[in-house]
Amino acid sequence: MRRGENKNSKNFTPLNLGRYSIGIIVSDFNSDITGKLLEGSLDFLERQGFNKNQIEIIHVPGSFEIPLMCQRMARTKKFDGLIALGAVIKGETDHYYYIASEASRGIMSVMLQESIPISFGVITALNLKQAKKRSGAKNNKGIEASMALLDMIANLNN
Repeated sequence: MRRGENKNSKNFTPLNLGRYSIGIIVSDFNSDITGKLLEGSLDFLERQGFNKNQIEIIHVPGSFEIPLMCQRMARTKKFDGLIALGAVIKGETDHYYYIASEASRGIMSVMLQESIPISFGVITALNLKQAKKRSGAKNNKGIEASMALLDMIANLNN
């Protein structure tokens, strides 16, 4: 997001959108949350002028699997950027810490190795209430991830 810009602005960046292709990787684990992130992301992209032919959505079992699919999609060279959507919610064990850490590390690694912008829309929350708050209509990390990706695409293509 650019300085001084409202994070929910409707017209985000002046791109020639007809030439860009976006991949979205979405975790099916916590699908009640990730489904709303996906809806927010798609709604934002459509408002920016993207059509369905420019967006490919791939579902993976959980957030841990997102980096591998990011890598697979990046290596096809058919995408200008990727959006990673997931939800890791703390439970009674340390599993949360490992999954959140490895998903974020893996996504960053793919982004740097493959030289493709990947926006991080993986919610890490201490409880379901926090996750729902970050995937709602007013505060949706799927929208924010899409905005970040478009900003990076614009920056890299200037």
